[in-house]
Amino acid sequence: MSADYVIPAPPQPVIAVAGSSKSFPVRRIWCVGRNYIEHIREMGQDERLPPFYFAKPADAIVPDGGTVPYPSLTKDMHHEVELVVALKSGGRNIPADKANDCIYGYAVGIDLTRRDLQIASRELKRPWEIGKAFDHSAPCGAIRPASEIGHPKSGKITLKCNGQLRQDGDLNQLIWNVPEIIADLSKMVELAPGDIIMTGTPAGVAATVAGDKLECAVEGVGTCTVTIGQPLK
Repeated sequence: MSADYVIPAPPQPVIAVAGSSKSFPVRRIWCVGRNYIEHIREMGQDERLPPFYFAKPADAIVPDGGTVPYPSLTKDMHHEVELVVALKSGGRNIPADKANDCIYGYAVGIDLTRRDLQIASRELKRPWEIGKAFDHSAPCGAIRPASEIGHPKSGKITLKCNGQLRQDGDLNQLIWNVPEIIADLSKMVELAPGDIIMTGTPAGVAATVAGDKLECAVEGVGTCTVTIGQPLK
């Protein structure tokens, strides 16, 4: 029996699954801040502090090959390539040695950031949503099931802008690895099937403008390519 809503129900955000006609339904998007030491240094932050978490709305997902309209209110949108983890199960207080059991698969994503607005919020000690959680701010490539590729602990993670390499790191540079992230985050919130986690970005973040083509890759996982479009009117 279908629900009787007073307005039409919004569509379910999804991510494609590589090699399949099926898709992965997105429940929530969690993001890890400051999880590569060289990125911490380039942002001028204290590298001794642990990573922290922020969120994006599920409908911020942009599929591989899509176009991201340049967002309003900013003159300094940055790209941040990240390994994305997609959960098939969850819970509270998940032990790190059981965390991989919760993972459906992995993908390549981009945490797009209105850097000027993020920094202004940070200086005022206000939440980051205005800089991080805007429309179309979470491009994501197809998910590769862990049953096919395992659980990557190393491999190059890169981003090219118009063919020029800007970000070039390795998953082995993660300060907190994926099981540790899942275990720590599950102490704060109850994780659930459909949650995805963007695990942090290596050094080389930079501004992107309308017309740019961003090509991202994680070795052994996949790719994600998007074009930055003109602002929406």
